[in-house]
Amino acid sequence: MEFYLSTQGRAYTLVLMVTSTAIGGTLQYGYNLAIMNAPTVFIQNFVNETFLERWGIQLGVYELTLIWTFIVSSFSLGGFIGALIAGPMSVRFGRKKSMLLNNVFLLSSSLLALLSRTAKSFEMIIISRFLVGINAGISMNVQPMYFGESAPKHLRGAVSLSSAVFTSFGLVLGQVVSLKELLGSEPCWQYLLASNAIPGFIQLLTLPWFPESPRYLLIDCGDKEACLMALQRLRGCEVQREELDEILQEQNETKGECAKQPWELFTDRSVRWQLITVAVLSSAMQLCGNDSIYFYASYVFQEAGISAGQIQYMAIGTGMCEFTACILCNLLIERLGRRLMLMGGYVLMTGWAIVFTVALSLEVWMPYLSMTCIFTYILSFGMGPAGVTGILPTEIFNQTSRPAAYMTAGSLMWLNLFIIGMIFPFLYCFVPFGAVCLLTALYIQMVLPETKGKTLSMITKEFYRLNYRGQRALVHSKHVILSGI
Repeated sequence: MEFYLSTQGRAYTLVLMVTSTAIGGTLQYGYNLAIMNAPTVFIQNFVNETFLERWGIQLGVYELTLIWTFIVSSFSLGGFIGALIAGPMSVRFGRKKSMLLNNVFLLSSSLLALLSRTAKSFEMIIISRFLVGINAGISMNVQPMYFGESAPKHLRGAVSLSSAVFTSFGLVLGQVVSLKELLGSEPCWQYLLASNAIPGFIQLLTLPWFPESPRYLLIDCGDKEACLMALQRLRGCEVQREELDEILQEQNETKGECAKQPWELFTDRSVRWQLITVAVLSSAMQLCGNDSIYFYASYVFQEAGISAGQIQYMAIGTGMCEFTACILCNLLIERLGRRLMLMGGYVLMTGWAIVFTVALSLEVWMPYLSMTCIFTYILSFGMGPAGVTGILPTEIFNQTSRPAAYMTAGSLMWLNLFIIGMIFPFLYCFVPFGAVCLLTALYIQMVLPETKGKTLSMITKEFYRLNYRGQRALVHSKHVILSGI
């Protein structure tokens, strides 16, 4: 298919490709996090009614909360499976086709959610959430790869960060659609859960018109002509020799190598600290507790002393906070760099977690102080960790290792989201989250090099000192001994 836009030095195609991909990609993650908050009571009542009708059992508060956490957390389990599938899919079908095929899981999920009430089956909701989790798990891994491999070096951070911008936009959109005046009412909750099909249809209609990742076409498929055509369309002008040389250099460095599996990365010393870094930062993304606030916004705001009538509007405020912060991060990332944005975000989150815990133990001014802490915590998350974390695997791994790195990062992210989702309703303070943020900030300070504006070979050289630190010291010692002799 051909979809040539202006080639007058303006990369309209890149902008539209990013929009089309993200609408059916990471936007779904944010949207599906947000839409589960408003119908909490309605779905819990539906579960209770189902138990009464089938078995004559009236569930207690604890049992109902436990079933509800499992319904919510099935999304995370699906995401874990999706993260494992994403790597092989992206290698076998390419980045663009993987995003398109991913909609099979989404549309199946929407159909089950739509029919669950008629079928009187809360199990269909669980399966639906599991399937849409697979969809989100695939898109959260494949989309940053697609963006990072398609963007020019000077825009790589901003384009990759657009994944986080669309995630936060999905949060806001889901919160708005979940208002009682729209689909967040008792008669409409099944339509709310099925409404995620609409962005999927938009992607299916638009994404086929855009090119595949240029790096995938050249390095994985060996098709230089298709790579040049894709680059020309994405840049809107003639391909710069410097950019093509960089891709060719990476192709030569990985020549003869097949796409690696995650377990191969674990035994490869040359990427040891890159893998540890991705594992630490992906885990911290969820262990900091930010995304669980969206799952359980009603519980959090009730604990903070907010009246029931105001909770849905406060929830929109949290989404707007992260959306605003991600846009600011997008504007600042190429100026301030990845390292500062990440570390600064986690340091601020540490402080607000401590203040929020103190606020929950106070009675005077508690609602106001607690709300301030929630909003600033989310704002700090959006300014750094929300966007920068997803960029790093693209920047610090080569083409053959990148899918396996994203599989590892995504699996850890979703597994930790499941764990936090299960225990969050039973936690009564933010101290554990604050501890995670503090330890992560210290790790970034000690280990992570700045990657802004650097080629892969430059970044690899910086990690080389960490990966072979002991070996270099041993070689130096032998050299000193031999010199003495």
